[in-house]
Amino acid sequence: MNAALLEEKTRRLEDILRGAEGVLVAFSAGADSTLLASMAHRVLGPRALAVTGRSVTLARAELEEAVELARLIGIRHRIVDTEEIQDPSFGNNPPNRCYFCKSELYGVLRQVAEEEGLPVVADGSNADDLGDHRPGMRAAREREVRSPLMEAGLTKAEIRHLSRELGLPTWDKPAQACLSSRFPYGDRITPEKIAQVERAEAALRALGFRQLRVRHHGTIARLELPREEIPALFAKGLSEEVVRRVKEAGFHYVALDLEGFRSGSMNEVLRAPGRPDLLVLP
Repeated sequence: MNAALLEEKTRRLEDILRGAEGVLVAFSAGADSTLLASMAHRVLGPRALAVTGRSVTLARAELEEAVELARLIGIRHRIVDTEEIQDPSFGNNPPNRCYFCKSELYGVLRQVAEEEGLPVVADGSNADDLGDHRPGMRAAREREVRSPLMEAGLTKAEIRHLSRELGLPTWDKPAQACLSSRFPYGDRITPEKIAQVERAEAALRALGFRQLRVRHHGTIARLELPREEIPALFAKGLSEEVVRRVKEAGFHYVALDLEGFRSGSMNEVLRAPGRPDLLVLP
């Protein structure tokens, strides 16, 4: 880690926030938005507000963590309800599903910002996000949502390093995508299916797994765990307990993905043959 470069980027972030004069942070309790909320509070004090969108696609544990983190940081915090699940364009689960979700969220946040007299709505996108399939960025542009971490050039690794220096407990928190990302594109998303996934993932976390995904394939749950943890699943005799708990969540079959955990694995079907860097959107 280049300490001088990180210091320069941190100053740049502070200048961006100071220049905004008032910021509403879209707060998900992830590593990125937690750092942004912390820095906004340090720079702007009461002119910084963290807002978390509450919906069926956000795990209850994540909402509870957002409340606790905001209290720890000291930033003002509000919870607002979003209704993306009522939008057929979202529920039909197209490859640009995130656009409809973020458009709903940012629309609500923009209203809150106007109520609070805050000129800027900001999200936690970082410099690494530019190379990924993120339809939500289109919604951010349309709603004039800024990305201060990205503007400052901060990468995910730098965000984790800076978070650790600031004593934020999210410095090593695994990335958490919303629960709607657990479904193959084209499979309809319903509150009942989301609840299944949430129950299964909560059960696995209770067994000590931190980084995981339960992918919903109808009656089949496809488990993604870090590859280095897969041998321990059998060596410790956990497999039977995992199967039992996932079935209790409502699945009939439990499958282990031998490729292991990978963020955005549902996007693999969108990759062009022989071109893993190129997405083909229907």
